[in-house]
Amino acid sequence: MTFVQLIDCRTSRFDEMNRLMDTWVEQTKGKRTATHSVIGKDRSDASHFIEIVEFPSYEEAMRNSNLPETDKVFREMVALCDEMPTFTDLDVVRDEQLYATTARRFFDMVAGKADAPTFNDVLIEDYHDHDPSNPQDVIGLDAIRREVEMWRGGFDFSFTVEDQVAQDDRVCTRWTWNGLHKGGFLGIAATGKRVSMTGTTIHRCTPDGKIAEGWWQYDRLGLMEQLGALDTLEQ
Repeated sequence: MTFVQLIDCRTSRFDEMNRLMDTWVEQTKGKRTATHSVIGKDRSDASHFIEIVEFPSYEEAMRNSNLPETDKVFREMVALCDEMPTFTDLDVVRDEQLYATTARRFFDMVAGKADAPTFNDVLIEDYHDHDPSNPQDVIGLDAIRREVEMWRGGFDFSFTVEDQVAQDDRVCTRWTWNGLHKGGFLGIAATGKRVSMTGTTIHRCTPDGKIAEGWWQYDRLGLMEQLGALDTLEQ
């Protein structure tokens, strides 16, 4: 079970404390068991800081605490604090993968039969889309809406999320796309065929949970083959 430790402290010497933590990170490389650390500053009190440190388990946290480097840094940290810091030990009983949820919402919103949505609640204003099938990257909400409307004009389609992995600010989604070719698409008249392809998308998210950037890899050549676009090339 994941374990989290909250370190609550007050200090007017945060810059010195920050440098101290950098030193600890360097000295414990290959030894420390902490997997993730976040430091937040109280908006209403500039001297109030809370560090959130994540470990794979309580036992690993204790191993981390017993490192000689950790003990030394703790004593130096206390000297920089205005008062004794407090520690709260938490067993994680629920861990929402919010970025993964946002990515799923994005795929649900892309698929549809009406006009493309605004995407305001899932994408940042200057969202940057990397698709190797496009000669230029698609940047901005208006541009991504035009891209989605092109696909919607050619197909009734849906995404099935097969797998997702989230780490830090990245979400990797492996998906299957199924569509009915109902209209013109890249110069190919509607065929009425049911087509499918697989692909993977990596999204980079912002701290507020929106998607800032996307990288796509998918079998577009296979799609063109299913639509008969390669028949003349093979003759």
